[in-house]
Amino acid sequence: MKIYLDNTTDTEFDFDHNKVAEDVCKGVLEQEKCPFECEINITITDNAAIKEINKQTRDIDKETDVLSFPGLFFDKPGEFDENTRDEADCVDPENGLIILGDIVLSADKIFEQASEYGHRVKRDYAFLIAHSMLHLC
Repeated sequence: MKIYLDNTTDTEFDFDHNKVAEDVCKGVLEQEKCPFECEINITITDNAAIKEINKQTRDIDKETDVLSFPGLFFDKPGEFDENTRDEADCVDPENGLIILGDIVLSADKIFEQASEYGHRVKRDYAFLIAHSMLHLC
């Protein structure tokens, strides 16, 4: 598994957000019994940017906490088809990994929701990644 994580904000987390993302993604892939070596792209942005992405991709003009953009589509959710490996547009030619998809997180929403629900920021960050990973699967 390879995770490309890009924090486009000035937000600093009080935990190793790279390690948490890796642990959560790995845990979901194991739980879902994903047979592929995968590549996942995670972007951390702010409310304004995620609102624009949401408007452009879903025609919803408001911010959200997380967006998921699958690189693959399965006949049935969570049922991985070994033939997927042969689909040229879902394999990164540089490393041979299956491109599972993209996750976009709003750092603003992570902090807002953690405060609103009395959770630690780390918990909300991990929860949103797990939620999005399940969408990708």
